[in-house]
Amino acid sequence: MSNNPTDLKASGLKATLPRLKILEIFQNSTVRHLTAEDVYKTLLNDNMDVGLATVYRVLTQFEQAGLLNRNHFETGKAIYELNAGSHHDHLVCLDCGHVEEFYDDEIESRQQKIASERGFKIAEHALAIYGHCQKTDCPHRH
Repeated sequence: MSNNPTDLKASGLKATLPRLKILEIFQNSTVRHLTAEDVYKTLLNDNMDVGLATVYRVLTQFEQAGLLNRNHFETGKAIYELNAGSHHDHLVCLDCGHVEEFYDDEIESRQQKIASERGFKIAEHALAIYGHCQKTDCPHRH
C-alpha cells in the first residue's frame, strides 16, 4: 500500500471518474483551500457532468478516508484541503474568506507549555486567526 495520502487506491475508494477528477482538482489547484462550490464550478468549467450533491458526497468520502481535511471557519462554509500530513495553522480574512497557512515554532511551543502547566497533554489542536487583510494590492479583495 502506498504511503501517499492522496492515493485513491490506498484509501480503499474505487477510482470512479468523479472521484479522480475531484482529487485532480485539489492536486492541481493553485488555491489550496477550496469549498464544495469551488470544486463544483471547476467541474462545470471542465464540462464535467457532476452534480453538487455528488461533489459533497465525494468530499465527505475523501475526508473520512483521510485524503482531505475539512475546516469550518467563521466564513460560514466548509473549506477543504489535501491532507499533507503536516500540522499548520490558518489566517482567515473576514472580508473575502481567503485562507493562508502558517507554522510558527514559538506558538507551537507555547501551546505545549500552557497545556502542560494545566495538566493537559495535547492530542490535537487547530488555530485559526481571523482578521481583515491590510494588503493594498490584495488579489482576493472583491
